[in-house]
Amino acid sequence: MALIELYVIDVPKKVNFQTTNELKLTGIVGFVKRTVTPHGTGAKVTCPKEYLGKTAYLVITEQPWTEKQ
Repeated sequence: MALIELYVIDVPKKVNFQTTNELKLTGIVGFVKRTVTPHGTGAKVTCPKEYLGKTAYLVITEQPWTEKQ
């Protein structure tokens, strides 16, 4: 019997962004301003654990991150 090795490669999926300059939402619980940080071959934004399972919208701006804003 031959030994078979199986390798699973986790390839990050491409996220399609919708480009707009205005966003209107209702039912907002709150919002946080965070910096995007590197994570593996992608990036992440840290979010409080209390929002696990909730819908979140990630809004990207052209403004650079400044800690005091």
